[in-house]
Amino acid sequence: MSCLIRGTVVSFACKAAKAEAMKLTSLGLFGVFAALLFQPVYEVARAQETGPNRGVQYEPVTPETKVPEQFGPATSQPNGADGTGNPSLGRERRPLYRLANSDVLEVSFPFTPEFNQSVTIQPDGFITLREAGHLVAAGRTLEELEQSIVTPYSQILHDPHVTVKLTDFERPYFVASGEVVRPGKYELRGGKTVSEALAIAGGFTTQSQRSQVVLFRKVTPALVETRVLNVKKMLKNRDLREDPSLRAGDLIYVPRSTISKIMRFMPTTNMGMYATSATF
Repeated sequence: MSCLIRGTVVSFACKAAKAEAMKLTSLGLFGVFAALLFQPVYEVARAQETGPNRGVQYEPVTPETKVPEQFGPATSQPNGADGTGNPSLGRERRPLYRLANSDVLEVSFPFTPEFNQSVTIQPDGFITLREAGHLVAAGRTLEELEQSIVTPYSQILHDPHVTVKLTDFERPYFVASGEVVRPGKYELRGGKTVSEALAIAGGFTTQSQRSQVVLFRKVTPALVETRVLNVKKMLKNRDLREDPSLRAGDLIYVPRSTISKIMRFMPTTNMGMYATSATF
């Protein structure tokens, strides 16, 4: 576009043409700037779309294309009865009995009875088997011990079958200690409560703190629960609903009262002389 300039006079048509050209130029620059600004936003929005080649997912996942899991099938807890182990505080629900020292076992071979024998678990936890040597038994269940006995006898017998029977073992017990008349270890027969156990141990002494009786209960070999019982209040209110039942291995401890601790260091002879001086 050209404009004719005569002297110092510029035609009106030329001014209008220049203004239109500047307007178009400004719109063009704005369009380029908007395109540059919109491109990153467009890429982000496109990456979040579904379908093939969108973002990091290159193809839809279907049951046929799903990567197999690296974990095996769920299995039951081997040491819990019926596979119902309870992980709370490491406990087992209905745990199987584990052999201990001095337990007496009857080892039977149904098809080769000449190998039948009776063994006792020694203080070191071993048993001595005929023609098979020494074998660890303490800490194992009967089923685990049967499997362990099969291994050495497989070198002597063909496909041996072994049955282990527990004939004698340490009876369930509880221990009463502290300020009771007869502290010691007592056999636990049937369902006994703390108050019944204290009665078996002869009851409290005159120096006992009956409101702070402590019950110790072993949960695992490394964990012990404790519970403080107010036996004095329980018996005074004749309310035995909070009288807990004992379990094998429980320990009941009755502490000494505070006044009895002080009385140990008081001169009882002088107190007696002072008490009788008023009669003269």
